[in-house]
Amino acid sequence: MLAVDDELPALDDLVFLLRADPRVADVDGARDGAAALRALDRAIAAERPYDAVFLDVRMPGLDGIVLGRLLAQFACPPRLVYVTAHEEHAVQAFEVQAADYLLKPVRPERLAETVRRISDPADEAAPFLPEPEPLPVELSGVTRFVHPAEVHFVEARGDYARLHTASGAHLVRIPLTVLEERWPALVRIHRSHLVAVPHISELRLDAGRCTVVVAGTELPVSRRHTRQLRDLLLRRPRP
Repeated sequence: MLAVDDELPALDDLVFLLRADPRVADVDGARDGAAALRALDRAIAAERPYDAVFLDVRMPGLDGIVLGRLLAQFACPPRLVYVTAHEEHAVQAFEVQAADYLLKPVRPERLAETVRRISDPADEAAPFLPEPEPLPVELSGVTRFVHPAEVHFVEARGDYARLHTASGAHLVRIPLTVLEERWPALVRIHRSHLVAVPHISELRLDAGRCTVVVAGTELPVSRRHTRQLRDLLLRRPRP
């Protein structure tokens, strides 16, 4: 693994914590983006590419976001983990498909969880779940069935729920809490909304307010669900 941070104390701490993990074989350090690229080139030339790169965001010269975009263009890109004191960069980390986003000071148990996830290929595989049952909806006297895979997001309407799909919106008589249990693939982001994570195209953070864009519609994310949703977006498989 490669750790990159322009602040030597922070770099030393991160390297120390990574080397203390028995699942990590080797750890190298780099003080800036240019040094990181040189280390990556040497590792590839030696046919020992890094499995993961732990990156600071704010660095002089080549910053962590730009470096992350460069790494994403590699034929076999390493897993990317951002380690920063600035939570507002989570949106950019999401855009470059980072595997995780750690806030400084890094807690050993939080780092251990990240190492476990990026070291275990089986952890990336989604567990098998039985296919949820579709819901019947009425359209001009005709009953059709809406499958959860068709749904982009759902909004609460009292004891009803409005299902938003590519073919239109459908009102069904089912409370949002019941639908959340019946269709676990939909994630709650607000007391009034469930979303299908694969259909989220943007995550926006502005002055502490978080929203997502789903199928062209901007939806609010409550404070209690923001961190969970951000982690889900960062961990979802690369396209």
